[in-house]
Amino acid sequence: MTRPSQFLAALLLPFSLLVSSPAPAREPAAAPVTVKADPALWVVKDKDTTIYLFGTVHVLKPGYEWFTGGVKKAFDASDELVLEVIEPEDQAAMGREMGAIGVAPADSPALSTRLTEEARRKYIAAMEQTGLPWQAFERFKPWMAGMVLSVAPLTNLGYDPKLGVEKVLSAAAKANGKTIGALETVSQQLGFFNGLDDGQQIAFLNATVDGLPEAESQFASLMANWAAGDPDALAKEMNESLEATPVLAKVLIEDRNANWAQWIDKRLETPGTVFVAVGAGHLAGAPSVQQKLKALGIHAKRVKTQR
Repeated sequence: MTRPSQFLAALLLPFSLLVSSPAPAREPAAAPVTVKADPALWVVKDKDTTIYLFGTVHVLKPGYEWFTGGVKKAFDASDELVLEVIEPEDQAAMGREMGAIGVAPADSPALSTRLTEEARRKYIAAMEQTGLPWQAFERFKPWMAGMVLSVAPLTNLGYDPKLGVEKVLSAAAKANGKTIGALETVSQQLGFFNGLDDGQQIAFLNATVDGLPEAESQFASLMANWAAGDPDALAKEMNESLEATPVLAKVLIEDRNANWAQWIDKRLETPGTVFVAVGAGHLAGAPSVQQKLKALGIHAKRVKTQR
């Protein structure tokens, strides 16, 4: 069963990569294998406005060729790029903000003591195997430890935030003088986790730990489905991944997708062409942005992107 940890880093929250730990030293990698990806793209139109919807992943290995064909054509035709969040220039300040909000109240018991005996054993083992000092997280809230654990295995496996889709799109937008906007702020995204009660945060941490043994194979499956432009397969994995944390699923996916659909509805009132790039998990399955748009009477059409 796919666990939420992989989706959070890859498909849902780009800010999560800001908490990634440096990957340990590795043997020199072989030359990357070229993957000719054809990720999914949709379009929403009225008489004077065009809005493209593109599903991203926030980390990639070298070798993926995705910024081509119909995706590149749609981007080039757009006046504006809209992301989930704009990564802050001052990442040190961002780290301080995350640290401040992620620290538990002074009278809270140590994090590991709040877990059951079995969960504590598995949590400590997971932290040690990932190369993280579990003792350093004793004063943090469970969501913070869960977030770090959700990202560290990916960097250890060679997935690089610097190759993430948003990085490439942002660089291209700046080079071409396009406006760059965002649907949310990093503080809002932090608030999604910080607003969970203790039980929900611990459930997220435990589910993340439980998913780590399968991280490599499951993430490879996610990448394959994204590269193939298969939102149905992504939806199936998404549904399975979040069964253990239904409250988090509502907060991270359904509620946000509904908000973004409202934003798109409003944006259609202003002429122009916009390229909206959000985590691919938001454009898959029953609670997708497209389905929320449909409820508003707006049809999102799949775009043929093959080269």
